[in-house]
Amino acid sequence: MKIWNQEIECLERDELSQLQLERLQSTLNRAYKNVPFYHNCLGEACMDPSAVRSLDDLSRLPLTSREDLGKNYPYGLFAVPLRDIVRIHTATGTGSSPTVSGYTNNDLAMWTEMVARSLTAAGVSADDIIQVCFDPGLANWARDFKRGAEAIQASVIPMTQLEIPKQVMVMKDYKTSALVTTPSYARQLVREMTRMGINPNSLSLRRALLLGESLSEKARAGLEAALPVQIQTAYGLSEVPGPGIAYECRERQGLHLNEDHFIAEIIDPESTDPLAAGESGELVLTTLTAKAFPLIRFRTGDRAILSAERCPCKRSFARLYPIQGRADQLVVIRGIKLHPQLIHTIMSRLCQGKIPAYIGFVGHLEDLDLLEIWMRLDEACFSDEIKVLEHLVHEVRRELEQSLGIPARVRLVEPGTMEDYSDRLGQIIDERSNG
Repeated sequence: MKIWNQEIECLERDELSQLQLERLQSTLNRAYKNVPFYHNCLGEACMDPSAVRSLDDLSRLPLTSREDLGKNYPYGLFAVPLRDIVRIHTATGTGSSPTVSGYTNNDLAMWTEMVARSLTAAGVSADDIIQVCFDPGLANWARDFKRGAEAIQASVIPMTQLEIPKQVMVMKDYKTSALVTTPSYARQLVREMTRMGINPNSLSLRRALLLGESLSEKARAGLEAALPVQIQTAYGLSEVPGPGIAYECRERQGLHLNEDHFIAEIIDPESTDPLAAGESGELVLTTLTAKAFPLIRFRTGDRAILSAERCPCKRSFARLYPIQGRADQLVVIRGIKLHPQLIHTIMSRLCQGKIPAYIGFVGHLEDLDLLEIWMRLDEACFSDEIKVLEHLVHEVRRELEQSLGIPARVRLVEPGTMEDYSDRLGQIIDERSNG
């Protein structure tokens, strides 16, 4: 079943550019008229929407940051009345306020189309049984993949909060043929199969679509050998919001950006100057079809290279080559983006403004990404009563887990323990290997 015109993925560049320009002008007009933030930003830049007459003019418009999303919490960036919003998503922000995005019915239909493209490009069809496994923090993405799988008439096992052994049991007994998950969750499944004595070759699994985290070619090869399956990747953002922004085809030569729904730019993260095709920089996205939550030149913080060369698969959509690492301070843990400011906000609230020296670490524990916070024992901040200290540790851990949807550890350490990190206090150190 086709739910979109697949020929649009193979449009000539001039036709695609014209479609993008028409949709960009419509988006700018809607944002300028209905979103005070964009009305003010464009006004201050002396850029009335009518001044945008070509795609080259886009680089003259102001950039949108995650901080801007937080400042307009909760509904300040919505371009339609609340009565037209049928779904509201929340993602972690850079501070005390989360980012809130909304969908109209039309937006949901567009996102279902993009997710269906991702699945189809990965070789998934109506003959497949798809199992969706994400950590709780990506429950929204799981819902989108359920809709996308149903749109191509595949059988789908929606995400449920099952222990890893139960997920493996479902995969075996239900004859799952396609897996949608994150790389770290896939590694957990492999580890559990080994523990349970299950030979992956005995499963019906044939392919996997992994997203939410970076995946090196070495890590991909290891997972393909362990499962064994063919692995494709995809790219998404919780703020835009959704998992179907770009997808990998069977050629595996970059991720095709859904250019009928987005315009991508690559900028220098320091100067914010536009970079030429083929240069490495920060990915910036502008939505073209989002009715409820349009974003103009949104700084993703992700490093990438953009190429407009036609893929051997015949698709003309530009391809993204994601680069491991980020252009900002965000750290991705099991698909969830964490900004150090969020930890600072939690500390400030629980410690009544007397914030102790602290540092965060992200590492692996049996293939599972783990966040650990060290807090320095400081007489100015802490009581010497052990019950009070234990309560503080519990509260910080609980707040982090509720805010992020992932497990965290909190440790109280002596001042000397943190001497080696004196220049990185308040930051998050990613100790995970890229392999």
